[in-house]
Amino acid sequence: MKVDLSGKVAIVTGAGQGIGEGIARVFAKAGAKVVIATRSRANGQSVADSVVKDGGVAWLNQTDVGRHSEVKRVVAQTVEHFGRLDIVVHNAAVYPILSIEELSDENLDLTLSVNLKAGFWLIQESLPHLRKQGGGRFLFTSSVTGPNVAMPGTAHYAASKCGINGLIRTAALEYARQNITVNGVEPGYILTPAMDALGGPEALAQMATQIPLGKLGMPVDIANTMLFLASDAAAYITGQTIVVDGGSTLPESPVVLDAYYQGQ
Repeated sequence: MKVDLSGKVAIVTGAGQGIGEGIARVFAKAGAKVVIATRSRANGQSVADSVVKDGGVAWLNQTDVGRHSEVKRVVAQTVEHFGRLDIVVHNAAVYPILSIEELSDENLDLTLSVNLKAGFWLIQESLPHLRKQGGGRFLFTSSVTGPNVAMPGTAHYAASKCGINGLIRTAALEYARQNITVNGVEPGYILTPAMDALGGPEALAQMATQIPLGKLGMPVDIANTMLFLASDAAAYITGQTIVVDGGSTLPESPVVLDAYYQGQ
């Protein structure tokens, strides 16, 4: 499927690495002007420079989306810089691996602010501009963790992603008559720098054996799904999330899965 986002302006949060970087690159390749909204200036500038070198349009705006004032600023500066706003992708997330009893108020506030509250703020600040264009797209990187499965040490992260799914569905209803769709992607195990928190190469290789497709996903797998949701082909889809996990949430038990594949 060839997607043409020429003339569209997209903000992608957390675009300095991993999934966000993949989304920024794929959107730029499709013709969108992409705002790299990320906390790390070095990472963000590297991505922006690389996109431009490949013939795309990208602009770094160093942003901490965990603060409402920063979200307000990046949206305003995007419209000032490019003259419009059409697509908002909230991908930025944090997840310090901590048990529930270890969570401090600071850990919890940070996770909920970056992962969840920023989604509300981005909608609030961007709505007037999407309305001006006659419609637009809000897209969110959710997760299978929380909405579908659980992992020890990630209750705060899981709660934030369940919240994102609730936001997606309700916002879709509130803005459907304004030609604004709201959707998300639920990634499974995707090979990004964030995966380092779950172990080294041996641990990741072991995880891959528990995925029906036999491998970890790549950022481009999520980015391509986001591109579809941003395209005209998805104009009649709203309030939905798409699971992109290589089938990892399908088996009832990894033991049964191992036995089945070994018997083939």
